[in-house]
Amino acid sequence: MNTRTDTRPNIVLLFPDQWRHDALSVLGHPVAETPFLDQIAHQGVRFTSAYSPAPTCIATRASLATGCSPNTCGRIGYRDFVPWTYPDTFMRLLRDGGYQTLCAGKTHFHPARARLGFEELALYEVEWQTPGEPSDYHRFLLRETGGRVQDSATTHDSNSMHAVPWTHDENLHATNWTVGAALEMLERRDPQRPFFLQVCPHRPHPPFDPPLAWFERFANAELPDPPVGDWATEGGHPATTIDAYGGQVPKKTFDRNRRAYYAQLAHLDNQFCRLWRFLKGRKLLANTWIFFMSDHGEFLGDHHLFRKTAPFEGAAHIPLLVKAPDGADVPRDVACDVPLTVADLAPTFLDIAGIPAPAAMEGRSLLPHVAAPGAAPPPHEFVHIEHAPKWQAVTDGKAKYVWDSQQGREWFFDLVADPQERHDLSRDPDAAPRVSVWRDRLVAILARRPEDGLVEDGRLVPGKTFAAVKPGLAGSV
Repeated sequence: MNTRTDTRPNIVLLFPDQWRHDALSVLGHPVAETPFLDQIAHQGVRFTSAYSPAPTCIATRASLATGCSPNTCGRIGYRDFVPWTYPDTFMRLLRDGGYQTLCAGKTHFHPARARLGFEELALYEVEWQTPGEPSDYHRFLLRETGGRVQDSATTHDSNSMHAVPWTHDENLHATNWTVGAALEMLERRDPQRPFFLQVCPHRPHPPFDPPLAWFERFANAELPDPPVGDWATEGGHPATTIDAYGGQVPKKTFDRNRRAYYAQLAHLDNQFCRLWRFLKGRKLLANTWIFFMSDHGEFLGDHHLFRKTAPFEGAAHIPLLVKAPDGADVPRDVACDVPLTVADLAPTFLDIAGIPAPAAMEGRSLLPHVAAPGAAPPPHEFVHIEHAPKWQAVTDGKAKYVWDSQQGREWFFDLVADPQERHDLSRDPDAAPRVSVWRDRLVAILARRPEDGLVEDGRLVPGKTFAAVKPGLAGSV
């Protein structure tokens, strides 16, 4: 008998690490196979102009938790081992508002076992980031295999671009464990309370280690040539390290890596479907919202680049799918092009729960755009992307201005005509008025931060860098 009196909806956030915006078969990608996520897209809303505000793990996850920009969070780049002490995370507000808050997988908090509002946490974290304190996944591997099987991210560089297919029992893989841990939490959840569940697989973040059966499915996949812009002249040199941010690798290696990446996505899609089947079997879909988003993308060789940090599309543009509960009176199988970032998820979750968002939250609820895609005013005219020590950008999903503060170099792209950023228009006389408008938008943002010294007399100042962590801001908002 269901004795639940709090009938507010449940919320599930599927939040993998390093999933490109375009890598969904529902978008017509020539290699990706994502039938479950395609189903979610057909049953909900595809947000086509979602961006990472700082295209690496830590800064974006702080923005997600707080609903604020990286600058407000005090994390504008990648720096480990800085404590997270934010008082008003959406998880804590949901918990204090009556939700059971659950998380399985990677958080990138510090210390790693900080909860920040999660009542339960089944932790995955790469071992070098938790010295002397193995995560729950690594304890599981040790318990199940006596140390005979180790995480690929332990035995290989965790940013390596080289494929290392998983040849062990698939049930021991980190992705399977993460989803399994989420299912265990749901099995023992409090049935009298609504729940928020965040599922955070570490993959498809490198190393690319799909289970062998999934890797073999893509072994002969035909791959399109990656886009290489007319501006991408610096990456033509050979990559000399396995964790390079750019360069060229032998075609055989390069293609194997890309196939392994898409195999990872297919494996993840299959595991997400496993979670959905659980929800369906427990008749929970009628009262559960499902969100799918990633923290940032993966260049995967675009413009001779790998990994992330730079604000070009492969790393900064991310997917967002939102499915309302079954039976909700909202449009289905639609696209919405309003510009947004991960910071907009926090107020959206609170809106679903009927909990007021703190005034300090800079994100805006996306529920009006689920209810009436294209009809409600956009949450932002454009979004700001940055990453220490030098990257700055502004975009609305239709145009993008990029600035390298260290070198003073700028780029401008018409994303409608050129979605893969093949042509830099920053020096095109015909584009000069548009470039000026977008440059001024970035100037207006950075002028409010005189401590960074990036703007003087209304102009961008080249030759400057900025810190990954802002003193006095990294602990709270």
